[in-house]
Amino acid sequence: MASPNSTFTEMVSTTLRNHARDVVDNISENNALLRKMKSRGNIKTESGGYELVFPLEWAENSTYQRYSGYDTLNVQASDVISAARYDWAQIALHVTASGRELRQNNSKEAMIKLVKARITNAKHTASNNLAIDLYSDGSLTNQIGGLAALVNSAGTGTVGDINSSNFAFWQNQFHEFSGTPGTATMGTMMNQLWLKCVFGQDKPDIIVLSHDYYSFYEGGLQANQRYQKADSASLGFEELMYKSAQVIFDDNSNFGTTAKVGYFLNTKYLYLVQHSEAQWTQDDDKKPINQDAVVVPLYWMGQAVTTNRSRQGKLVDLS
Repeated sequence: MASPNSTFTEMVSTTLRNHARDVVDNISENNALLRKMKSRGNIKTESGGYELVFPLEWAENSTYQRYSGYDTLNVQASDVISAARYDWAQIALHVTASGRELRQNNSKEAMIKLVKARITNAKHTASNNLAIDLYSDGSLTNQIGGLAALVNSAGTGTVGDINSSNFAFWQNQFHEFSGTPGTATMGTMMNQLWLKCVFGQDKPDIIVLSHDYYSFYEGGLQANQRYQKADSASLGFEELMYKSAQVIFDDNSNFGTTAKVGYFLNTKYLYLVQHSEAQWTQDDDKKPINQDAVVVPLYWMGQAVTTNRSRQGKLVDLS
């Protein structure tokens, strides 16, 4: 005979479900660059300010002069200091729960705290989307200016309120892949861009490659297998080496499978700045006046910045 309730059959009504008490993360993505920046201390916290301003040396002192005896010396003032200016960007996430849900989840039957689990989910969402923005060109409304803006394919553009077409010191390095990209040519193209990015002891320390470029580079190393370092393994990301730089692949949604791009980054001059009071900070719960519900806001405020574009490089295939 059929049960009166198709959901609560005899077995279901008399036997407890084996219900896991943890919510398993199924949404966090491969945010390799963001994690690298965290581990290297490249996420800076500032307490405020109308704008983010970073003083720069942009020219040499023009009075350097070789002289003899009574030669007239050059004592003219030299304009050598300027600044890069960045605007704050803001992001918000809101976790909601109805009064009905809260009351149902507020008892000994609550194996998983609903609001706490939703806040954890919101933080995973924040990490994923901020990692996407870290590669962006900042063209979306209120979006941070990511790598596509800071290190672009032509080396030019206005970054930090400085027009690099007028001031060459502010242009990033770039190299266009000649011919058809592949395993045989990947190393040669990387060598050429690397030399452009080396200034004495100043050199890239992280190279981020898209799907195809990473596969080409890895394929060229098969005969001399490289293994990931222990600290990278602990983060869950495989890591190759190119000279003294770590080579990583970032499965980011702005790094689609058809993209061919590589960033040669000197993280000494690359930061994600965030406000001390808005770093996915949870605000007080809000109760709408016309709903039986609660809203928990989380706020972030910051910007991606570089203090030296000339030390950054981009490998591109524009064919």
